Amino acid sequence: MVILLVIIHVIVCLFLIGVVLLQQGKSADMAAAFGGSGSQTAFGPRGAANVLTRLTTWSAIIFMLTSISLTVVMSRSSQSHSVLSGTPSTQTTPAKK
Repeated sequence: MVILLVIIHVIVCLFLIGVVLLQQGKSADMAAAFGGSGSQTAFGPRGAANVLTRLTTWSAIIFMLTSISLTVVMSRSSQSHSVLSGTPSTQTTPAKK
């Protein structure tokens, strides 16, 4: 179960990075209105951006759900609740005078 969640989590993470990098920034459309290079309209067409925005939203939701699921599964599967609970104590008592 954990391995499947980790695989889904990594795939969604890489997909989310790719989708975010494919999106065009909103400032690039405004630059085109003031004499920047190449856009047909002042604020640019938003048709293709809607698909990328939806993909970004859903992949972010899946990323968050897999993150929470991994946290819950790993907290339930670990037996010890502390990082130092399994280490032996090397504390010595001070000598009496």
